[in-house]
Amino acid sequence: MGAPPTGASFHEMWRDLAPIGRHAETGGYRRYAWTGADTDCRAWFQAQAETRGLTYELDRNGNQWAWLGDPTAEDAVVTGSHLDSVPDGGAFDGPLGVVSSFAALDELRARGAHPTKPLAIVNFGDEEGARFGLACVGSRLAAGQLAPEQAHALRDGDGVTLPQAMERAGYDPEAIGPDPERLARIGAFVELHIEQGRALDDTENPVGVASAIWPHGRWRFDFHGEANHAGTTRLDDRRDPMLTYANTVLAARKKARLAGALATFGKVGVEPNGVNAIASLVRGWLDSRAPDEETLAAVVGEIERAAVERGQRDGVDVRVTRESFTPVVEFAHDLRDQLSGLLGGVPVLPTGAGHDAGILSASVPTAMLFVRNPTGVSHSPAETAGEDDCLAGVAALAQVLEGLACH
Repeated sequence: MGAPPTGASFHEMWRDLAPIGRHAETGGYRRYAWTGADTDCRAWFQAQAETRGLTYELDRNGNQWAWLGDPTAEDAVVTGSHLDSVPDGGAFDGPLGVVSSFAALDELRARGAHPTKPLAIVNFGDEEGARFGLACVGSRLAAGQLAPEQAHALRDGDGVTLPQAMERAGYDPEAIGPDPERLARIGAFVELHIEQGRALDDTENPVGVASAIWPHGRWRFDFHGEANHAGTTRLDDRRDPMLTYANTVLAARKKARLAGALATFGKVGVEPNGVNAIASLVRGWLDSRAPDEETLAAVVGEIERAAVERGQRDGVDVRVTRESFTPVVEFAHDLRDQLSGLLGGVPVLPTGAGHDAGILSASVPTAMLFVRNPTGVSHSPAETAGEDDCLAGVAALAQVLEGLACH
């Protein structure tokens, strides 16, 4: 491996990107798809591409590409990630991969490396799904895993549809859809990401390689009760969906712990949402993940049964809708092993988090690099990575890109 990068370009990019979409009170990021903050992030990406003399391209689904070499040639090597965030998310989830990609390209040029294959950096749109409730919209559309009519039906919390949001941001929603010709030209996709856990912190390695992504999905639980007066309705006369919801949250934790899985109710809506009113409807969203699909199905099934049984006691009707599901992703073993070899045998570890790389894995050989997260905290303003570890990630990505694209 060459000398460690100086980090000059990394720090400059990180400084310029850091203020965009940052909430003054929480310190977290609110970079939601097709909003002003997203537009500013996209302008930043385009500026980085043009400053480096790269060919900038916007695909039919709003994903951004920066090319070194011929964008229409075969066997391209692509890296990148996303720039959007969860509500009050951290600075590193997504942007670390994009910034590191540009910095790694700078490092390759500083070494005098000459790619023999097209090399591209990508920013996939709406990876987190914070606005419309579905993760990885940009990559799902490109890979044909989300039909245009399904995407057109997506709405945010204010009732704004995805097409309306895209139009307001200056994009054509009628153009969205599968992009098989583009994906067929990609020989390998490598996504660098902050580790969302602490496995690397237990080692002496600042960088690791992903082995697989746990199967995961999102389910909407609708608890229908009866609105009534909080001060006059006897407890025995109530059909309170909040009780059923609360019991389901506790049941989810228990069922997941017993199965070695994960289950989280992190979003909830209440109607009519009055302090002195018994709710008529509580709507909660379950995120669940497990080492294998059989375990995941069993855990979600047990959570649903617990909800229905409690609902019968409370006089509450329970309806469950699966809104998204991603099966287990085994990254391309040959590519994974090649990355590990290029980096001197760094740790190989699984993850419970979904990524654009996981979506693309059905169409393109994909791999992931993780950068050490000393706290394990992610999707929070407390998310962090050390400066030396970030630069080690840049060096590792440069080494991987040189091995894949320059020989």
